[in-house]
Amino acid sequence: MGAFLDKPMTDKLLESGEGNGLKYGVASMQGWRVDMEDAHMAKTQLGEGELKDWSYFAVFDGHAGARVSKHCATHLLEAIMATEEFQEDTKKGIHNGFLELDNQMRSLPELSSGEDRSGTTAVCAFISSRLIYIANCGDSRAVLCRQGEPVFSTQDHKPGLPSELDRIVKAGGSVMIQRVNGSLAVSRALGDYDYKNVEGRGPCEQLVSPEPDIFVRDRDDAQDEFLILACDGVWDVMSNEDLCQYIHNRLLVTENLKEVTSQVIDTCLYKGSRDNMSIVLVVFPGAPTPTPEAIEAEKELDATIERRIREIVQQDSEIDFPQMIRKLKALELEGLPPGGGLASKRSLLDRIFKELCPNQADTVTLVCDIDYY
Repeated sequence: MGAFLDKPMTDKLLESGEGNGLKYGVASMQGWRVDMEDAHMAKTQLGEGELKDWSYFAVFDGHAGARVSKHCATHLLEAIMATEEFQEDTKKGIHNGFLELDNQMRSLPELSSGEDRSGTTAVCAFISSRLIYIANCGDSRAVLCRQGEPVFSTQDHKPGLPSELDRIVKAGGSVMIQRVNGSLAVSRALGDYDYKNVEGRGPCEQLVSPEPDIFVRDRDDAQDEFLILACDGVWDVMSNEDLCQYIHNRLLVTENLKEVTSQVIDTCLYKGSRDNMSIVLVVFPGAPTPTPEAIEAEKELDATIERRIREIVQQDSEIDFPQMIRKLKALELEGLPPGGGLASKRSLLDRIFKELCPNQADTVTLVCDIDYY
């Protein structure tokens, strides 16, 4: 859904914070989309008593507008915590909170009148001193990383999944071009009330369901490194393995989580993402920390890249930027950040090329074939 701009909006919203022994970083960018429809929430210390040790993080990927995603970012946490079950049966409380908020939003004037037909995916995590609760509804995804590798991932709710397809068909719908009724690319979401009006069926039996999948994992502070919550604008161009390896590598170079998440968003843009992009990175005590060896290796890599670009330009002073990228890629440089590759060095490539080839500066464009990287 949504039209595209002639050039991307690359300003980023960046946040970071810490609490309850956790650190987190947030980055989001509008990118090529005409509107920014993502939203997020990060909060430590959810209340008094036992809840003081709890934290909450979430990403919402809106579609057909930003009304529902923004409302959910503001109200999903309170809807879940307001359930009778939350403190006794947290998993059930999360489940009921999703459904209750989806029901409450029907009465919002813009939504009840049909003026606004937006919806949103949601992926969130509650983290206590012992447990991690992860819930997802739609195709935003959570991935838990240990030793640079994913050890857990939510499953995207796509219409083509057998269980999703079965529900859609039973509700009188169909799946065409991998979309609900040929239109909506996700099979579960909050909002999207045009797909939730089948009489005689409950809220979780509609064409589009607001029901989250919920997972509970024991924390392991010796091995847990970080938890990633991100929208599909990130996952469209980065696999679970790639992103875990890339973030693991970045944490060896800097402890600035704004910088880490900012680099993730930039790399996804350069890898060809055309969507809004948002990521919340939650870092556990077992995460890697910067080392002198990794920092020095990064400096050496940057110096090698600059030297190689200079050599390429010396051979052809009229070379344009895409040609330079192809030649640089053909060199198969060693030491590029795993998972990020040459795309993760794009800002460095831009700067050096513009300095060496000012007459070809207008050939530096984000519309580069993804295969260059």
